[in-house]
Amino acid sequence: MEYKIALLPGDGIGVEVTREAVKVLRLIGEKYDVKFSFEEGLIGGRAIDERGVPLPQETALLYQRSDAVLFGAVGGPRWDTLDYALRPERALIKMRKDLGTFANLRPAKLYSALIEASPLKRSVVEGIDLMVVRELNGDVYYGEPRGIEGEAGEERGYNTMVYTTGEIERIARVAFEVARKRGKKVTSIDKANVLETSELWRRVVTRVGREYLDVELTHMLVDNAAMQLVSNPGQFDVIVTGNMFGDILSDEASMLTGSLGMLPSASIGGRVAIYEPVHGTAPDIAGKNMANPLAAILSAAMMLKYSFNMDQAASQVEEAVIQVLDRGMRTQDIFTEGCQMVGTDEMGTLICQEIKRREP
Repeated sequence: MEYKIALLPGDGIGVEVTREAVKVLRLIGEKYDVKFSFEEGLIGGRAIDERGVPLPQETALLYQRSDAVLFGAVGGPRWDTLDYALRPERALIKMRKDLGTFANLRPAKLYSALIEASPLKRSVVEGIDLMVVRELNGDVYYGEPRGIEGEAGEERGYNTMVYTTGEIERIARVAFEVARKRGKKVTSIDKANVLETSELWRRVVTRVGREYLDVELTHMLVDNAAMQLVSNPGQFDVIVTGNMFGDILSDEASMLTGSLGMLPSASIGGRVAIYEPVHGTAPDIAGKNMANPLAAILSAAMMLKYSFNMDQAASQVEEAVIQVLDRGMRTQDIFTEGCQMVGTDEMGTLICQEIKRREP
């Protein structure tokens, strides 16, 4: 088997963490007699600096002819003054739209070795293992009309929250299918007491839920969900919600685990899926060999599972991460007293060494 992966490191620490994920994927390829070929493309701030746009045409062609995308991170203060349409983050939004990746899977799992790194007490966070399924192609991020009008001193900004029945149906089915392989429980998050969009969301999710009688469905308002995530996160298995609510709640859920540097994600639904760590570019530590590559490595594990159906290989990567953490190896963001501090490249090497010890 041979798979072509579009490598889009982006900006800041995206370059460093994707490098370690590639090391892991190359090793997995050797162990399982699968060839992964990587072709790198410009995206985000680096693309702006070199091509004048955040998403050059050659990069768009690259990801469209690939089997999967391994993405790092884009953005940083140096590009914050650009026109909104030209900012680095627009590249990711357009790529998701181009590829039709309407479902973002963001697991939030607290590894037992890292329980002291969580900002919440042990009794609240112990055993957390939830999945946020966020709709990616609708909501206020894409709705029309949108814009800013009027004159300086009295302007009006507006965005449109829009969802169709079909958009809600397909993300709901993803959530129920994911739940069937986990704890068989879905919590749908909306604001149905205020928003007509959410009223439709709740009605459609309820109807789709009748097709999955083996999965428990509950509904929760988004403000209550935000509170419940910090007071009783263990009640959640799969959370399904819209684009804006999902953007906010998935970041909140990620912090329960102690560090954004631990959390992978997959954007699926189209022919080509995008895999990326959920953290940003962290320009303050970029190039200093301090970034945590585990989120990127775990994103590569999700790629193995969801794009290439290599479940055993994906499990080996995940198990290697657990073993290295259990041995007390830590990057700066997850370091606690009594552990050993390692750099970005050393952490990647440790994961590879652990994978080598395991039989295919």
